[in-house]
Amino acid sequence: MPNFRSIDRGRPLALPLSLQDWLPESHLARSVVEVVKALDLSALIQAYAGRGSLPDHPAMMRSLLIYGYATGCYSSRKIELATFDSVAFRFIACNQHPDHDTLATFRKRFRVEFEAVFVQVLEVAHAHPFSRFGQVSLDGTKIHANASRHSALSYGHAEAIEAQL
Repeated sequence: MPNFRSIDRGRPLALPLSLQDWLPESHLARSVVEVVKALDLSALIQAYAGRGSLPDHPAMMRSLLIYGYATGCYSSRKIELATFDSVAFRFIACNQHPDHDTLATFRKRFRVEFEAVFVQVLEVAHAHPFSRFGQVSLDGTKIHANASRHSALSYGHAEAIEAQL
């Protein structure tokens, strides 16, 4: 009879208590947090009226979105789920879990400011070529597709061209 490792789902885990200990020092999430912390977010902070329930800090929301974009996680719902599942997102969110609607509203409300901050993050990544950002690129190229409505032929038009040939 073969021996197997025991399955004990009730065994307590010996995880570190601090989220600081969960990520290595060279992780991208730490870099994003450091860069966003160094940026001027005073315009975002001043935009809050101070009424209602306590909002999530703009630096944390900014960091979540930038890290999400850097890792290919664009959806607000996926970012919300990642704050539960991913150690890096949990680290950035300080073990909080902003709602997907809050993330989407923040992104929509501060879209112009977010674009400026995103450009600043890219400038920091470009200024430090040996940083932990890896390759960062943006491409806004518009390409006219072969299947566009101006290039595609209807069956009737193709028959007319065939008759001419």
